[in-house]
Amino acid sequence: MSGTVTRTIVECVPNFSEGRDAAKVDAIVEAIRSVRGIAILDRELDADHNRSVITFAGPAGAVGEAAFRGVERAVGLIDLRQHTGVHPRIGAADVVPFVPVEGVTLDDCVRIANELGQRLWDRLRVPVYLYEAAARRPDRVNLENIRRGQFEGLRDDVRANPDRRPDFGDAELHASAGATVVGARKFLIAYNINLNTADLEIARKIAKAIRFSSGGFRYVKSMGVPLASRNLAQVSMNLTDFEQTPMHRVFEAVRVEAARYGAAIVGSEIVGLIPKRALEMTAEWYLQAENFHPRLVLENRLAEAAAMNGGLNDFLEELAAPTATPGGGSAAAAAAAMAAALGAMVAGLAKLPAEAFDTDRKFFAEAVGRDAASYEGVRAAYKKPKDERGPFVEQALHEAAKVPLEVAEAAAALGERLRALAATAPEKFGSDIATAQSLTRAAIEGALANVRINLASMKDEPAIAGLRERLARFQ
Repeated sequence: MSGTVTRTIVECVPNFSEGRDAAKVDAIVEAIRSVRGIAILDRELDADHNRSVITFAGPAGAVGEAAFRGVERAVGLIDLRQHTGVHPRIGAADVVPFVPVEGVTLDDCVRIANELGQRLWDRLRVPVYLYEAAARRPDRVNLENIRRGQFEGLRDDVRANPDRRPDFGDAELHASAGATVVGARKFLIAYNINLNTADLEIARKIAKAIRFSSGGFRYVKSMGVPLASRNLAQVSMNLTDFEQTPMHRVFEAVRVEAARYGAAIVGSEIVGLIPKRALEMTAEWYLQAENFHPRLVLENRLAEAAAMNGGLNDFLEELAAPTATPGGGSAAAAAAAMAAALGAMVAGLAKLPAEAFDTDRKFFAEAVGRDAASYEGVRAAYKKPKDERGPFVEQALHEAAKVPLEVAEAAAALGERLRALAATAPEKFGSDIATAQSLTRAAIEGALANVRINLASMKDEPAIAGLRERLARFQ
């Protein structure tokens, strides 16, 4: 067999209401980093905004756990009753967006957002609002609608106004941590332009002229804020679709608007990370390079070459390493992913529907990371103080049993699809289908072994009963 195990990569860009105490931000970063497979890509602290932005990424199955640990640490460290800053906020962990990068869809990120929202309420008693693609109401798609009134205003309003009830939780904010907004969205560029004036009114007029809600660019959200540390006014922006409204057009619009008031741009800043394509578009526009395309960029060509040598070998190296994860559960999911990929290949060559096999492949590829993350969750639960760890251990063990059980159930359904494919596909594909069926059986057997070993450690009888009922279908 040749090929690779499909990677799933999700980016998460949580914003925390702390930009002055580096030690607190360090602690939040370390909590996020403690999840296997997570890479911290960037962190930004802003004292005027009193806000930090941490960018991390990892497998879809691990990124939700990392986000939870970051929020959990922030809830223990940040008290909004003592917080001041120029940036609007309603929570210690103010907003937690998930962004699809590779091998996942926006809908996958919506599912991660919902799972995190439920968990933040169940485990931390922090109410959660869903926004952007995860929003359950049209008026909550836009973050600014949810943050109206900020922590202090929402704290009072949520008790009396049913329209402001959170999507997860009661009509009462956490006393010190407020509420958290969780969602799924496309890449967003946080982009600020600084003016050579301290006149805040000029920055506000420019922001009003360029933001969509006031008749400006379709994918621009903006506001004018003061930078007291530099005695400057700033136009602070979120560019929610840089391909539709590129950075260079926004920059030029701000420059023209500033000139109307006798001001000029003294610099701009990117908060967090930016897609390379956004910089390529800006370079192409300003340099007016003829026949420009991304493959002219050296780093892009190097990335293409590197991709040819990664994939399956990378996963096997991790699997062979003397560490507990990834282990048998991840290997079972990987086997099912290969079986689904073979099914998709045969269906495609035979001109038969392949969508279900593609969906299976993505599910199993994500489960590779989810299984490893669930085991890390068990290890983290056992590290808590002995008199507190009980419910955390039970929850973690339940998750560690549930993930492989879902793999086994999905693999059984995949087996049925492969049997149907064998009955309709040309005979020349028989060996491919037979290989896929063998991989599916191995996936089921391996996944069920992981379910049973985790069940043996659980003590929560109702939870055990539910899992055993599902397990009995394989007897």
